[in-house]
Amino acid sequence: MTEEVRAAINARLREKGMTRADLARATGKTPQTVTRALNASGRGAGSVPEVWAAMLDALDLELTTRPRTPGAEAGAEKEGGSTGR
Repeated sequence: MTEEVRAAINARLREKGMTRADLARATGKTPQTVTRALNASGRGAGSVPEVWAAMLDALDLELTTRPRTPGAEAGAEKEGGSTGR
């Protein structure tokens, strides 16, 4: 994962008053997995899968994060739209 994405996740954790252990519980992952991903340590920790990295590079795109617009996800589902997840 990019440093920008890691920094955004860490900033959001602080904003929400959450710890990495809280994030692990919320995602069903172990605290060690969350820490490895956010510290970028170990083999492939938190990296973008190779096929996605290649597609992003080929199209001159980068992976970024931004806060969701409140209610946007619920509105998309009501109208039959997709949330992209």
